[in-house]
Amino acid sequence: MRTQINVQELVVRAMVDEEPEHIHHAAMLDPHTASELDLRQIRALVGELLAAHGDTIPAWARPRRAA
Repeated sequence: MRTQINVQELVVRAMVDEEPEHIHHAAMLDPHTASELDLRQIRALVGELLAAHGDTIPAWARPRRAA
């Protein structure tokens, strides 16, 4: 159970610290995600998911658009 709790704690830490990088790290720690995707793919997936949710997530968690 600890592997799942670590992921959940990291997501909570992302919210408390308003640190989007923790969201990426939580996905990287997830055993199922890590068994299917490499780190580059996980980072891309998380970015796509955050972008897809747009205004439904806090501004600090939204991906920054390239200028």
